[in-house]
Amino acid sequence: MAVRFLISVLIISLVSFTHAYDPDPLQDFCVAVNDAEAKVFVNGKICKDPNMVSADDFLFRGLKMPGNTSNPVGSRVTFATVDQFPGLNTLGISLVRIDYAPYGLNAPHVHPRAAEILTVVEGTLYAGFVTTNPIDPNVKNKLFAKTLYPGDVFVFPKGLIHFQLNLGKNNALAFASLSSQNPGVITIANAVFGSNPPINIDVLTKAFQVDANVIKYIQGKF
Repeated sequence: MAVRFLISVLIISLVSFTHAYDPDPLQDFCVAVNDAEAKVFVNGKICKDPNMVSADDFLFRGLKMPGNTSNPVGSRVTFATVDQFPGLNTLGISLVRIDYAPYGLNAPHVHPRAAEILTVVEGTLYAGFVTTNPIDPNVKNKLFAKTLYPGDVFVFPKGLIHFQLNLGKNNALAFASLSSQNPGVITIANAVFGSNPPINIDVLTKAFQVDANVIKYIQGKF
């Protein structure tokens, strides 16, 4: 009886795990196409008629040019997800280019639907992620961080807060692969302080344990 129960638990666990990521495709490809009249969606996108697919559908040239880092954080992420690159549909992968100005920051954020593997091409980055809340309220969230150099690779587990900071006086460049065609991104500061409509200030003052004027000041930045 115990063996049957254990087998049942393992089967349920495997089924749950397989549904935690993008589903496997059941055809060679499904190039996404915008068609308001179509009714069939695969992974949230409509499949282009296979007879109309060409090699161009599997080519994306958008990561060749540096991104504009003239912004308050000094970084720019250029995406190659299914929205920019229709040939990725149903393949469960995507790619981003990240450009950093000197001391530029890719601010703390999460990808709710993907793990990420980062490769440094140029510059020196300080990169890390923070674990989920421990069960023991007296234990703090743990930070895993390293200084990365060209050729170094660092992985960020799915759904965890992570970041990269350019430590150098020159521009830096990295590419990152993600385990979803549409990984999503939630930039923590933007979401908390720049939501529309704003989060009730009483919520934020209690959460961050600061005066309301501090919260108003930060909200004004977003």
